[in-house]
This record gives sequence, structure tokens and C-alpha cells, in this order.
Amino acid sequence: MIARLHRACDMRSLRLGRSESGQEPVIVKLPAFYPIIDTHLLHKAGIAPEEMAEALVKAGVEIAQFRHKGAFTREVFGQAERVGRVLKKAGVAYVINDRADVARMLDADGVHVGQDDLFPHKVRSIVGSSAIIGFSTHNEGQLCAGDQEPANYLAIGPIFGTSSKENPDPTLGLRELASLRPLTSKPLVAIGGISRTNARQVLDAGADSVAVISDLIAPPDELAGRIADWLEAVS
Repeated sequence: MIARLHRACDMRSLRLGRSESGQEPVIVKLPAFYPIIDTHLLHKAGIAPEEMAEALVKAGVEIAQFRHKGAFTREVFGQAERVGRVLKKAGVAYVINDRADVARMLDADGVHVGQDDLFPHKVRSIVGSSAIIGFSTHNEGQLCAGDQEPANYLAIGPIFGTSSKENPDPTLGLRELASLRPLTSKPLVAIGGISRTNARQVLDAGADSVAVISDLIAPPDELAGRIADWLEAVS
């Protein structure tokens, strides 16, 4: 396994907030499995977002992200609200993709933003000092820039080819992931084309966690088994 850079804060469970100095965000220790509840893919599969949230809670996940690409209508806001109720009742960290305002309104535990969204330091002014902030990066320059932002973790990808994003960035692969790992001491979430068969390789290459979108989807009566398979794959 790739040797890890010394962590600034050796957490043993998911925590929120900033360091004691109040200047830098506390580095969180993310679980190896980071499921993403994607509204578009779930709609195609005939699964309500809250149904996926309930399945994740039953499986014992520690964190989940609500992802919606497109207009945030009343209906979508309602879905996000219902998902939040399910996750927060079970003590699962709830992260909203892209929308810092929605995360604030729903009292979510955090928000994840990309290169076209608000910078993390702007997001921090909206969601407060105790919220988790994740920031997507796709190459060395973005990763180094993200390391200077007040984000609690950085995402990197796509590691492999992916169908869950329109016009994806160039794939990085395992070798590039391993070479980028030492550039930041923040937790690194790998994303893009990660499946149950290659997740362990991704973690061994230096990722702290794997974000899963497409391979999380299964027929409603197979959801529990799919999530269990994922938890076994990263254990």
C-alpha cells in the first residue's frame, strides 16, 4: 500500500469543525465508502431518493451525499429535505452537492462543490465553521490549489471512465492517483468509474475514500445486497 503523508489530525471518527486555532478546518477521517444519491440515475431506476437513503441507513453507512444536476425545483428541494430527515435521524453525515444555500437551509452537515461552483472559502462564509466542505479537483494544479482552500477533504477524478457526468475530465488512472496523493495531507476521495471490483485498488493507490454513483444503483429489491457488497469491497 502507498505510504500515507502524516495527517494533521488523526481522527478516529467523522468529526466536524475547525482546528483549535479556529483558522484551519479540522481534517475529517472519512469512511472508505462514500455513497452519492444521484436524483437522475435514481429516477431512471424507479427509486425514490429517500428510499436509497433508507437502504444506506439500514446498511450502516456513515456519510451520504445528495446530488442533483439541474434546476433545484420545489420537488427537488422536497426530496433533499426528506433524504436529510432519514440520514440525520440515523446520525449519518448529510452532504449536499453544489448548493451551499440549500445545505444551510436544510441544516445539512456539509456541502460538496466543484470547479464551477463557489470557492470553498466563499462556501465557508455561508455554511459556517462547523460544516464539512468537500472540493472536487481533476489534476495536479487543481489539487494543489484546493489544498490551500478551507476544505475538509478533496475529491480527485475521474479515476476511470465514467458515465455519470457529462463531458468528464480526462481519466487519471491508478498511477496518477498514487503520484498525486503526497501533494495534500487532506483526506482524498477518489471518484469516477469506481466499481466493487476495482475499489480496493483505488484505496491501495492512496485514496482515503471512494465515492460511488452509478454502481450504487440496483433494482429496488436488490439495493440492500448491493450496498452490503460495497461495504465488503472496501473493508
